[in-house]
This record gives sequence, structure tokens and C-alpha cells, in this order.
Amino acid sequence: MSDRERPRGTPAKSPWVAWTLTWIAYAVYYLGRKGFSVAKKPIEREYHIGRDALGMIDTGYLALYAGGQLLSGLLGDRIGVRRLIGAGMLLSAALCFGFGVSRTALAMGFFFALNGLAQSTGWPGTTGAMAEWTTPTNRRRVMAWWCTCYQFGGLAATALAAALLRFGWQWAFFVPALIMAAVGFAVYAFLEPGPAAPSVAAPLPPRETAEARRVAIRAALRSPLLYSYGVSYFAMKLIRYSLLFWLPYYLTDELAYPPASAGYLSVAFEVGGIVGVVALGLVADRWKGISRAALSAATLLVLAISLVTYQSVAGQGVVANALGLAFIGFCLFGPDSLVSGAAAQDAGGALAAATATGLVNGVGSLGAVLQGALNAWVSRVYGWHAVFYVFIAFSIAGAAALVPAFRRDVAPSTA
Repeated sequence: MSDRERPRGTPAKSPWVAWTLTWIAYAVYYLGRKGFSVAKKPIEREYHIGRDALGMIDTGYLALYAGGQLLSGLLGDRIGVRRLIGAGMLLSAALCFGFGVSRTALAMGFFFALNGLAQSTGWPGTTGAMAEWTTPTNRRRVMAWWCTCYQFGGLAATALAAALLRFGWQWAFFVPALIMAAVGFAVYAFLEPGPAAPSVAAPLPPRETAEARRVAIRAALRSPLLYSYGVSYFAMKLIRYSLLFWLPYYLTDELAYPPASAGYLSVAFEVGGIVGVVALGLVADRWKGISRAALSAATLLVLAISLVTYQSVAGQGVVANALGLAFIGFCLFGPDSLVSGAAAQDAGGALAAATATGLVNGVGSLGAVLQGALNAWVSRVYGWHAVFYVFIAFSIAGAAALVPAFRRDVAPSTA
């Protein structure tokens, strides 16, 4: 029996508990994935694991993460997001600990790949919960702030991992494992179904509820709008995960920053992302008649320009580098959050929000899968400048993929 079908008392009237708990939960998920990006160089030096092998460890993680997105979305709409998030965080914690005690590339690849499956529960689960605790009227505004969770999470995870390197790279996995386990238990204990959950908003007999959910899920899986979002998100996630997973390595390998300094400097990317998410989300909320797809496409074109500019300023000192990374983050995270968050939730509706966000994120995560091997090969054969030209091409392609959604993507209140 799912969380939605069993009586658990009346949900809290205030949504702030659910908003805060899911924000913290998804931010903490990042503790379980960012340690490897910061620890790559120390692992390479200590165990003589080559760049291509490091890239394949990324690829294994992201392959299972991509495949798990759709599965997690379907599970979330069937068993309840409380169970999905709680179990996912506890499993990810155990696998991070396993990675920390590993000594070979094979063992690291095994634990990190399974961690990708566990981590895939995060976005469908938390956005599914947020769909239950928001309305079509306030969703753009609320999600504009809520979507800062993965910038703050990435920023905190990078800073924490960089600080823990002084004790040995293993601690960049052990400490996050403990934190994830604690938050996973908290979610399981305190997250309630929201007012928009089917069993609360429009309670039906179990058989009718299950049938209505199946119909909504099938409609989401066939939605051209969601696939347009997904293809664009493919491009965005390829760039985003390239920078999340390789930026500290790039700063060390190409610009000769010490590993800890590279980790701290890379935080500028996520700081800019926080501002971009809030700014673009509030613009979308203020001018509801503007298609979110068109707004996102325009920002992706500016992203392409920012990537060109960054190549000329990256070597001009810490301040110029940080500002360049911050502007890239601003232009990337804004459309990223719009497409994968509120827009996907609205397209899926109350009965299939987790499926919709899981579908968009799953298609997008195929781009994240590609980046591991692609970045390792392009940087080794053609140099890091060529990697940024790849990012520019994908920025333009991501904008083009949203063109079919320009007229379909309107706010529910204005449709």
C-alpha cells in the first residue's frame, strides 16, 4: 500500500515543513556525488588511475543515474515520494562509504555506478513532493526559490569535500555518507502527502485512484512537450555535469591551481547558478505570458557567448576566473531549473509529476552520461579549449530543441 493510499492523519496546513525538508534533502543528495569531482586528482596521484579510467567511473555513475530517473519517477507516483527519497538517501550513504574504502578503479566504478541508481531517486522524489505542496498559481514563484537547492547543495558539497581532503580523500565520502543517512531518516519520519496529493485533494476508491494515475502516467510518457524539454535538458546536463565533475580537475590540470584551491574556486560556478535560478524563475513568474521555453532558449544563447568569453579570462587571475564561472552558472542553471522543475511538473500534473520530472531528467541525464568519456577524450587529444567549443555547440543545440515548445509552454493560469 502506498503512502498516498494509507491514512496518515491530516497533512500540516503550512507547506513550509515540506518545502524546507525537500530543499534540504535534495541539497544533501549532492554530498553523495560531488566528492569524486574534488578527489579525482588525489585519487589519480595516489593510485595511478588514468584520466580515461576516471572518466569511465563518471560514465558508470551517470548511466545508472539516467536509467534510474524514469524508474524513480514511476516508483514515486506509485509508492509515494516519502519512501522513495528515504530509501534512496540511505542506499546512497552506504554506497559512498563503500567508495571511500575502495582501492582500485574497478571497485570505485562498482560503488559509484550503484550510487548513481540510488541518487536517481532525488529529483523525481523531491519535485514530486513539491508538486503536492504547490499550486499552478504559485508554482513558478515557489520553485524559483526552491530550485536553489541543487546550487547550494553543489556549492556546499564541493566546499566540504575540499576541506576534508586534508584528512585524506576518503573523508570526502565518509562524512557525506553520515549526513545523507541522517537526512534520509528525517524525510522518512516527517514528510507528509500534500494538499494536492490525490488521496487528499480528491480521495477516490483505491481502484479508481490507481486507474487515474495509470492514465496520467501514460499521457506524460507520450507528451511531445516533455520530450522537447528532455532533448534540451540533454544539452544542458552535458554542460552542467561536465563542469560539476571536471572543473576542479581542469583548474588543476590546465591552470595549475592546487587541488583544494581548485575545489574552492569551482564553487563560483554554483554561486552564479543560485542567482540565475532565482532571477529567471522570478522573471517567469512576473511575466506569465512569456513561454518558459522561449525564455530558457534565449538564456542558453547567452550561455554560448559566456563560454566564449570565459576562455579569454580564465588565465587572468582568480577574480576574473571566478566572475567568468559565475556568469556561466547564471546562464546555465536558470533554464536548467525552469525546464526540469516547474515546467515539467505542470506538464505532468498532480498524478504524474514525479514521472514527468523523471522523464525530463532521465533524457537529460543521457547527456551527463556522455560527458565523462567525451571530456576525457577531447581534452586529452585536442586540449581543454576544444572542450569549451563542444559546450558552445551544445548550448546552441539546447536552445534549438526548445523551439517546438514555444507556443505550448504557457502557465496554467493563462492557458
